[in-house]
Amino acid sequence: MRGAVLYAPGDVRVEDRPDPVIVEPTDAIIRLTATCICGSDLWPYRGVDAAEGPAPLGHEYVGVVEEVGGEVTTIRPGQFVVGSFWASDNTCEICRSGYQCACVRRVLMGTIGTQAQLARVPLADGTLVATPGMPEADLVPSLLAASDVLGTGWFAAAAAQAGPGRTVAVVGDGAVGLCGVLAARQLGAERIIAMSRHAPRQELARRFGATDIVTERGDDGVAVIREMTGGLGAHSVLEAVGTQESMLQAIRATRPGGHVGFVGVAHDVALPGDLLFDSVVHLHGGPAPVRQYLPELIDLIWSRTIDPGKVFDLALPLDEAAEGYRAMDERRAIKVLLQP
Repeated sequence: MRGAVLYAPGDVRVEDRPDPVIVEPTDAIIRLTATCICGSDLWPYRGVDAAEGPAPLGHEYVGVVEEVGGEVTTIRPGQFVVGSFWASDNTCEICRSGYQCACVRRVLMGTIGTQAQLARVPLADGTLVATPGMPEADLVPSLLAASDVLGTGWFAAAAAQAGPGRTVAVVGDGAVGLCGVLAARQLGAERIIAMSRHAPRQELARRFGATDIVTERGDDGVAVIREMTGGLGAHSVLEAVGTQESMLQAIRATRPGGHVGFVGVAHDVALPGDLLFDSVVHLHGGPAPVRQYLPELIDLIWSRTIDPGKVFDLALPLDEAAEGYRAMDERRAIKVLLQP
């Protein structure tokens, strides 16, 4: 099969890789209909996260089941499925509490690599969710978004307790932040403030439900949020970047007693204890338990209630993955869909 591989920072190649095979009786093999590049993939691409090449790339995926192991009971060949970027058994005590991202048997799909034509999915019964039937082509991008960025944005909004009567601010205008806007709207937030300097992203944020746009960052952005909220700060703030500046901005933009949902992959974030103590805010986040939300998200997409697939503003053949990485790295694209 063809698959994307990172050899060194900035060096992405699509080459022949061995076809996956059933390793454990709980595995499934799927033929990918679509995959994509995630903002978190840019960290090793830029050399910020150490990655010894050659390393497979990709952790977002939808496709058709080709083969299942002997112990798989809920998924069968021929079904169209969506899976989380964490494989999980969905039965352990942690999974049953709703945190499949911390399953005691979890497997990070990025170590397998789903920017490819085929993929082995461990723990298939707990990881994959079948759609009601074969989706129409225009639904595939939205179903793919559910595999990570939509589920992650949804977790950020839920962790921040976005809901009726609340003012929500979103720090980060990438695909996750934009999906966080969409999630906050679906959860009934009264006012949603998207923090963005980029016109195309601002436009999509408004389409997803943002009521206000703030272009300032850092302390300036915090000052604007506080001015907009009578000096108090937002009830709910979604942090979707993962840097020191974005975390401090999120906490400082939250009112006392408010909630921060942080889902940006943290890089060199060190929070001052006095800031946390004095802020009186709730912090909750981390890797998203996407599997918890997949059934609901698939239903919303299938009924065409939401269309998160709009975050994909560039589609390329899998063999052009290197260009997709360049486009996202240079912010010429919000999110790139790859067609195997």
